[in-house]
Amino acid sequence: MGARGNAHGQARGEAPISQPHVPVLLAEVLDAMSPRDNAVYVDGTFGAGGYSRALLEAAQCRVIAFDRDPTAQAAANTLTAEFGDRFSFIAGCFGDMRALLAAANVAQVDGVVFDLGVSSMQLDEAERGFSFMRDGPLDMRMGNDGMSATELVNQAAPDLLADILHIYGEERRARAIAKALVRARDIAPITRTGELVDVIVSVLGQPRGKGAHPATRTFQALRIYLNDELGELVKGLAAAEEMLAPGGCLVVVTFHSLEDRIAKKFLARRNGREGRPSRHLPEAAMPDYSFAAAAKNSIKAKDDEIKVNPRARSARLRTAIRTEAKAFPLDDALLPPRAPRLAGHEREVAP
Repeated sequence: MGARGNAHGQARGEAPISQPHVPVLLAEVLDAMSPRDNAVYVDGTFGAGGYSRALLEAAQCRVIAFDRDPTAQAAANTLTAEFGDRFSFIAGCFGDMRALLAAANVAQVDGVVFDLGVSSMQLDEAERGFSFMRDGPLDMRMGNDGMSATELVNQAAPDLLADILHIYGEERRARAIAKALVRARDIAPITRTGELVDVIVSVLGQPRGKGAHPATRTFQALRIYLNDELGELVKGLAAAEEMLAPGGCLVVVTFHSLEDRIAKKFLARRNGREGRPSRHLPEAAMPDYSFAAAAKNSIKAKDDEIKVNPRARSARLRTAIRTEAKAFPLDDALLPPRAPRLAGHEREVAP
């Protein structure tokens, strides 16, 4: 999407409400995609439509955009009015891309871009509950359905809370924060972001200088768990591999290490950078790789972009070109250990 950011930039106080929604690494995304006339592109994370608009303006192409957030519909309506049938919007998760595209009679596409993480708009709207900088209801649901952060924080057992914070936030004090949350909710339910921040600060201390806010990792962990963001990413990457035509381009923009590790490992396994499966295998037994590496390393935002859009600081872009080989089978090795779902809130997860 063209306006994604992450909580790390927000933690430095660098993303005021008035900041415009700026597409991250837009020039680099367009350079990788090389939009051409009559091609079909997928914007897997539409948001405010920054990438979709740029693709539509760069060539007489077609763009199909996905977003699970119902508030994205307004921006999608604007693009539909402006670009007509060259633009289509599908309300849903990009992890379901393959089925949703098939239902729209789309068999192959020429490019797929994912701009991951929480969006600038979601952070800026206090009532969505994503931001530790703005007090609001403790929600954090990207699709406005399913379990909320209020339900999770007030119902989950201490061990589950600790696992979530450790796995998805890489929080070193996960167990201490989980115990503090249980003590606090025993007195009164935790229903607002400000109340959650107060509990975290009681364990980790107040923010210091320009470093990350102490609530950063906890908010990230709860959001990722609630929205199954890593599972959706794995499903979305696999769907892109299936849907891309030979020569098609995959572009992934990540904002934290968990996302980037998955994207890096997914591509490394499929472009040969992961190494030979076994030195004992004959050359003929080597797999036909489904992607060709377009760049050895990830691409980072330049200093001039970071000055204009501080949320670009932690962005990493990875890209690859689809070959004619068959898609690889998908396995669980791409995902970190998975915290169990809260009883009564189970849902389908990535394979």
